[in-house]
Amino acid sequence: MPIYEYTCKSCQSQFEKLVKTMGSSEGVKCPECGSAETSRNLSVFAVASESKQNSPAPGMCGRCGGPGPCGMN
Repeated sequence: MPIYEYTCKSCQSQFEKLVKTMGSSEGVKCPECGSAETSRNLSVFAVASESKQNSPAPGMCGRCGGPGPCGMN
């Protein structure tokens, strides 16, 4: 089930809600004031990594570590 972000149109509170389907956003109530007048926000996410990418040495394909495009020659 996806998590969606909502804003209450009555009290401007922002909250998240697990919903079963994309179309079931009707009737989502604000946990602060109880109002059903809510709107789904455009949700953005970011992925960050601190690890370095492991890339094969130049001229190696990376599959078996041998020379050339295949290393099996």
